[in-house]
Amino acid sequence: MKGVGTLMAAFGRQYEVRSETGEILLCVPRGKKSLFACGDRVQYAATGPGQGVIEKLIERSSLLYRSDAWRQKLIAANATQVVLVVATEPSFSDEFLSRCICAAESQHLKVLIVLNKTDLSANLEAARTQLAPFVALGYPMLELSALSDVELLRARLVGETSLLVGQSGMGKSTLTNALIPEARAETREISEVLDTGKHTTTFARLYPLPEGGGIIDSPGMQTFGLVHLSAEELEESFREFRPYRGECRFRDCRHDAEPGCALREAADGGKIDPRRLRQFLQFRNECEQGRRMAQGW
Repeated sequence: MKGVGTLMAAFGRQYEVRSETGEILLCVPRGKKSLFACGDRVQYAATGPGQGVIEKLIERSSLLYRSDAWRQKLIAANATQVVLVVATEPSFSDEFLSRCICAAESQHLKVLIVLNKTDLSANLEAARTQLAPFVALGYPMLELSALSDVELLRARLVGETSLLVGQSGMGKSTLTNALIPEARAETREISEVLDTGKHTTTFARLYPLPEGGGIIDSPGMQTFGLVHLSAEELEESFREFRPYRGECRFRDCRHDAEPGCALREAADGGKIDPRRLRQFLQFRNECEQGRRMAQGW
């Protein structure tokens, strides 16, 4: 029997596929290649009770992944929204958020920032200050505590396929449990000694929402490489740069030390956050170096 289904989770070369009738099959890819991601739509053929083989990938509307010089890590396919989960404790990296936003912007995905654990108020104002530059750019932010009330977030997820992304310990799995109690996603205590969360989710999983749409809970991560983005794609992913593109004195301006750079002038004049410009230069240099390493230069 053949059918079409959605890839709900990946375990190495095995994939959990949900058919259009709700049946769950454990499938393997046909052939050696295994380039599928959570959220993919696939054609499959059943090979036995609860088992099957993936025969074809249906064209994706989006693909979010991270990359370095040596490999690419697929995270989720066909998402419509990226939900960036941060918390008052443990500390989070705004550079990590910028990287995730670049990846989301390159795929034309919506971005929503969630500040979790607001019941732990000691670092609340510091977290708000750290997130203020993103809010100023128009990225919406919700403040909540996953342990007490997630209804504001639920309203923003209906009808969307939302990928939850964040560093370890930010409470993504706790949010998933609060939104979908039957998910029973594993959670663990934060390691106070290292000021970082323990990795509790080892693979991405898609959970349908009763109200429509779904959420993809992804593994906690500390890095997000962008080597797959070209310099032009990277620049375009910084939305505040767009009004100044093509305004530099030199067409091949690298926005580093050239005279007449519109981006640097905007940063000096307070129209662009200087830290964001520094992050762009850092990301671009990392991408260029990563591609050179990949090509064996």
